[in-house]
Amino acid sequence: MKSYPESEDRRQLADVVAERIERLIVDGVLKVGQALPSERRLCEKLGISRSALREALRVLRGRGIIETAQGKGSFVAQLGGTRDSSPLMHLFSSQPRTLYDLLEVRAVLESEAARLAALRGTEADFLILRSRYEEMVAAEAEEGADPREHTRLDHAFHLAISEASHNPVLVYTQQSLSDLMLSSVFASVNNLYHRPLQKRQIDRQHSRLFHAITERLPEQAQRAARDHIQGIRDNLKEIEGEEQRLVRATMRLEGWT
Repeated sequence: MKSYPESEDRRQLADVVAERIERLIVDGVLKVGQALPSERRLCEKLGISRSALREALRVLRGRGIIETAQGKGSFVAQLGGTRDSSPLMHLFSSQPRTLYDLLEVRAVLESEAARLAALRGTEADFLILRSRYEEMVAAEAEEGADPREHTRLDHAFHLAISEASHNPVLVYTQQSLSDLMLSSVFASVNNLYHRPLQKRQIDRQHSRLFHAITERLPEQAQRAARDHIQGIRDNLKEIEGEEQRLVRATMRLEGWT
């Protein structure tokens, strides 16, 4: 069995504890602005030593997930921010639940954007949308293409739908979530595009969505967008479930649970 220096063991344990506290935040047990329970209560709840907890809190402060006020304890920080360094982006990358939260939001925003695009889109909008769709399809047909390029083109297609809705608040909302949106699209591309069954499903969904909008069928467009996002969510959940079963089995073997 591989042995680690004591300091490395402590860092590894701190990361595990930090992840458990992050999960409490993602699951809504701890809310933004809320004070964390006392160190004694956290140690009891998590089954850890006080030194391990303090190291985990230091890790979380470094990530911007919590803030500590002298004499008042630690609080869940505001999770907003800009670009990849924001605490919310960290939670997105480290906690699978946050990806599903985002897909829920995408299903709401993008289904309405598709409906409005079918109702309000101009011929100029549809020319742009067709161009984005054809670029995306052409890239998907290439063997060994960079997933990041697929992600960019897929995201551009969905943004073109949003812009064709002619609802500036909806467009702004989606653009303000651009980093998160790109990350969720990349999760889809990176995990599903190399699986033939899931890839064919996504291609069919994109085709139905494009044609429903350009043929001005608002209800079909809304349903196609919602089905597309929900299909991605279901496929990713299945993959994540398989991975989590392996992780839990490994943790039991190593005595974490």
